Amino acid sequence: MRIILYSGKGGVGKTSISAATGLELARRGYRTLVMSVDPAHSLSDSFDLDRSLMDHEAGRAVSVAKNLWIQEVDVQEEIARHWEAVYGYVAGLLNVSGLEQTLAEELAIFPGMEEVSSLLYVNQYVREKTFDVILLDCAPTGESLRFVSIPTTLEWYMSKIFKVERSVAKVVRPMLSTITTVPLPGDSYFQNLQDLYRKLEGVDKLLIDPKMTTVRLVTNPEKMVLKETQRAFTFFCLYGLTVDAVIVNRILPSGIHDSFFAAWRETQERWIQAIEEFFSPVEVWRVPLFQDEVLGAERLRMLARELYHDRDPSECFNHEAPYRFRKVDGQYQLRLRLPFVSGKDVTLHKNQDELIVRIGPVKRHVALPQRMAGLDPLSARVKEGELVVILGRSQDAESKTKPQVRTTA
Repeated sequence: MRIILYSGKGGVGKTSISAATGLELARRGYRTLVMSVDPAHSLSDSFDLDRSLMDHEAGRAVSVAKNLWIQEVDVQEEIARHWEAVYGYVAGLLNVSGLEQTLAEELAIFPGMEEVSSLLYVNQYVREKTFDVILLDCAPTGESLRFVSIPTTLEWYMSKIFKVERSVAKVVRPMLSTITTVPLPGDSYFQNLQDLYRKLEGVDKLLIDPKMTTVRLVTNPEKMVLKETQRAFTFFCLYGLTVDAVIVNRILPSGIHDSFFAAWRETQERWIQAIEEFFSPVEVWRVPLFQDEVLGAERLRMLARELYHDRDPSECFNHEAPYRFRKVDGQYQLRLRLPFVSGKDVTLHKNQDELIVRIGPVKRHVALPQRMAGLDPLSARVKEGELVVILGRSQDAESKTKPQVRTTA
């Protein structure tokens, strides 16, 4: 089975490429699901389906062609299926704080509900072997990172915080109920979270398995979009996902010789060359700008032909895992691929059996193997797009927490 994420900056054409890929895979005989993970769904619009403006089929997977299904997760429907106790508590808390009831109910849909719901479906479909290929039409980069970080975040919360919170709430709930109207979470709230966690169990391993799951970044040949793509590439590597292709979309065709577009063509060609250099050895695929909007099954099939030619979209085009553990000359190493960063961009420290790596606003908890869990980070360097952390035993308390990260040629 294959899971492929299509991600990138908003407006670069992820949805059209995801839909076109789904049609090509279905044509080849794969049972394929294209799932929209973007709250602003436009997947059904891409197929030009005859639906009302707000109709997302109640968040269910629906057939749109032979071997092809699409699904646009509806958070309102998911609340009833998975989130009722959590949603009810948050809505009640907001209402007590003075918000009007309907506003409190709207605000109780907090960030992460939609992403967790999508992951629940992915895990379910993998366990039940419902499809051969699942394509995830991701939200713009920031939300995509939240999507892939949720399994790690939930694992950390359940192992470090959940049991303590549940025990404390059980003890103080009877006492506080007599002196305040502010509700404390009931046991159904905690049971709901525990049930969700159990249903998500194993999805983190699915996402970081390069034989099953890869990311394809969609970009346009423009400087600002390229910068966003570079950051996305780095952050996906940080979270352990393998990027197996970069798709450069909406390239001006070579047959255009109008003077108005001359500068645009030169600019695009310059950035396409830069993209191929930056992301090597990851494959870079080119897609031309079409004469008209890509809408409906026929034009999506045209897009698929331009994108894949004779390639099978279900193949994995890069099997190199973003991070790996090694033992070299008696020392243990963590090697993490982090292109486009230098030593000054990275901070790290160790907490119990985790190494915490931070780049800008993004933080990743890397669980260490049992043999390395008791070791300390002694040194770290960024070399040729890779962070290398040396782990061993140290008597220096400072080096145990924050080794200096340096850049080497």
